[in-house]
Amino acid sequence: MKSCLIKYESLLTVLKKYESVAVAFSGGVDSTLLLKAAVDALGRNVVAITSDSPVHSRREIEAAIQYAELQGIRHIVCDPGMMGDDGFVENTAMRCYHCKRRMFMQMSKDVSSIGVSNVVHGVNCDDLKDYRPGLKAAEELGIKAPMVEAGLFKADIRELAESFGLAVAHKPAMSCLATRIPYGEPITGEKLAMIEAAENALYDLGFLQFRVRHHDSVARIEFSRDDLNRLFAEDRMDQVVKAVRGAGYLHVAADLEGYGQGRMNRVLSEG
Repeated sequence: MKSCLIKYESLLTVLKKYESVAVAFSGGVDSTLLLKAAVDALGRNVVAITSDSPVHSRREIEAAIQYAELQGIRHIVCDPGMMGDDGFVENTAMRCYHCKRRMFMQMSKDVSSIGVSNVVHGVNCDDLKDYRPGLKAAEELGIKAPMVEAGLFKADIRELAESFGLAVAHKPAMSCLATRIPYGEPITGEKLAMIEAAENALYDLGFLQFRVRHHDSVARIEFSRDDLNRLFAEDRMDQVVKAVRGAGYLHVAADLEGYGQGRMNRVLSEG
């Protein structure tokens, strides 16, 4: 824990370089810790900004709004018009680049209108190991990554969040709903709505970490090992099938390999 606290002090030092900052706030553990650190470092010279578009779960957006309100932190919700970006909708391997570029451009524009020139996001050192073209877009636009500067990894972030009593300390990782659609298949509002409805239904059934991968009329669900065991041990298959078919899918499949971050990127290295 001592090393984590040293890194947290480094994070505060990084943030204190700025007169004011806007934190790209999704409500996940990374951006929540970053938002807390920004407030610790800069007090009231902090604004949280959240992207509201069909690629982000309404459940997550509402949770972010509620958190900022409870903490008394100024909060902006922006609409980047994601579905109007052809580079994003085409869903090539550079989808994340187009998504982040569009989102951060809108965020930068919105916060500049209130006199804030620095936008920071919650990328951590572990994120640098994965295929994330969105990081290139952030760098091009001058979006800062203070947790990388401070040397924070995901395990550090969770440990610090727990020590500070943040409710999201053990919240499973969440990602943009577009990551559920295979590269090359155009992204549509209808597909995103089906994915969101299916995942909401699974959350309501008590499952915690999973992804509903969209394959036309088939939902291929990657459950974490614990959730996969629960699915079979508690004989909840009928409930899952009913819930996911209720979202518009004709067929429901559980991936025996289980949940894995970035699984849809496998086609880039093995396809």
